[in-house]
Amino acid sequence: MPRRRAFVHRISTGAPDDASGLERAFADGRIDAGSVVAILGKTEGNGLVNDWTRALAARALRDALARHAGPEVADEACLVMSGGTEGGLAPHVTVFEVRPDDGPERAGALAIGRARTADLPPEHLGRQAQVRAVAGAVEAAMRDAGIPDPDDVHFVQVKCPLLTGERIAEARGRGQHCATSDTLKSMGLSRAAASLGVAAALGEVEHVPEAAIGRDFAAFSTRASASAGVELAGHEVVVMGRGRGWSGPLRIDHAVMADGLDVEPVRAALARLGLPAAGRPAPARLVALLAKAEAPSGGRLRGFRHTMLTDSDLSATRHARAFAAGALGSLVGHAEIYVSGGAEHQGPDGGGPVAVIAEEAGERA
Repeated sequence: MPRRRAFVHRISTGAPDDASGLERAFADGRIDAGSVVAILGKTEGNGLVNDWTRALAARALRDALARHAGPEVADEACLVMSGGTEGGLAPHVTVFEVRPDDGPERAGALAIGRARTADLPPEHLGRQAQVRAVAGAVEAAMRDAGIPDPDDVHFVQVKCPLLTGERIAEARGRGQHCATSDTLKSMGLSRAAASLGVAAALGEVEHVPEAAIGRDFAAFSTRASASAGVELAGHEVVVMGRGRGWSGPLRIDHAVMADGLDVEPVRAALARLGLPAAGRPAPARLVALLAKAEAPSGGRLRGFRHTMLTDSDLSATRHARAFAAGALGSLVGHAEIYVSGGAEHQGPDGGGPVAVIAEEAGERA
């Protein structure tokens, strides 16, 4: 297999449907549209069931890809839009390219793979069938990335579906019953099952009873990030790690926050990548920071009561995103970071996985 090289670009956006920055990058040759394999985005919606900013952003980005690289590339690209830019979070997209490369293979170079599942029957959401489907897709994405060892996987981003009234009714019409009739709760159940699928594929868990999905958070993945949305019925999976046959200066590492204040593991990951362990990393070298956030389910954070779960005006996921983004932004000196709320089985209860992508010192991608 010829060598490959990963490129990662962070582009600010002015609105959910703003693809102008991506268009400019295509026009000036900074990004090769035909090499785009995935785009992760933060949009300024509410991040809940009715957050249409995700679909709007995905449509704008897919249309831009189709104009510059054709419909096949646009259809194959994994577009993971995460709603909610509460607090100081900056709306943006992170574009992942994979290009052929004739440079030498470099140990530890960033590797990227992707895969999709078939559309998920609504009655399978939040159940073992969803866990198995995602596990299979993660394994396929690892093969696509040339990563045979699960220990070399550092982050797995999954875009998963949710239930709508129409999907629930369709299942009932076939005599099937969904795991919940609450569309908002379906988001958490979908993220939970998807994350346990990642954990199963990476060997982090053996088996979790169906009754424990989204309820017993003792089992979790240290590298899963799942975002649910109405804009798809299947799953899009992007695996990032260190694989065979890759070149280039980009490197990835990960950490697990025990709670929204636990920045020391992230500081250690920055240091492992040669970025300053204290203060602000050089902006040119820090390419992307990807994280999950969750409000502690017990109602207390380090012994003190929090109100994220009892605020009837804002969903707890919105509080958690803003809280974690503030803590992480203080490490890196800006808030153009990907923080996704709802970390069911993604890190310990109240915490979440974090990935850092950076260039090696003295090199530019």
